[in-house]
Amino acid sequence: MIYGIKKKIDLYDTFIEGSKESFDLVFSMFPCMLAMIFSLNIFLKSGVINYIFELLKPIVNILKIPAEVFPMMILRPISGSASLAFLNNIFETYGPDSIIGILSSVVQGSTDTTFYVLTLYFGSIGIKKIRYSLWVGLFADLIGILSAIIVVKIFF
Repeated sequence: MIYGIKKKIDLYDTFIEGSKESFDLVFSMFPCMLAMIFSLNIFLKSGVINYIFELLKPIVNILKIPAEVFPMMILRPISGSASLAFLNNIFETYGPDSIIGILSSVVQGSTDTTFYVLTLYFGSIGIKKIRYSLWVGLFADLIGILSAIIVVKIFF
């Protein structure tokens, strides 16, 4: 506001113009958001996630990762709100200062919602070829998860 006043810009009119432009942006992002939410609900409610947990359970046991954190590790790249719900459940059950709570917090902070970013941001500006971005994002999430496990095991 200080910059606008100094440059003698009509702040109210500029704000109104920006607000009008935001409607176009919201309308262009809506189909991408709807598709992402719809596909996420199908994925979560179909039971596929439980099958994935059962399939990867031996690996989790070999690596000595608490099984309670594993669903959050899988859901974090898919949905930030679903992983936050798991994190909240872990905090309520085990407490934020437990090893499970600490590991969950570090995983939450060291990974990103890759599918959300690709769907919303790339979809809203019309980028259709996301193959390399998807693999790089998922690889970064994997490195974040592995780093979180290593750091928590070293320091806690």
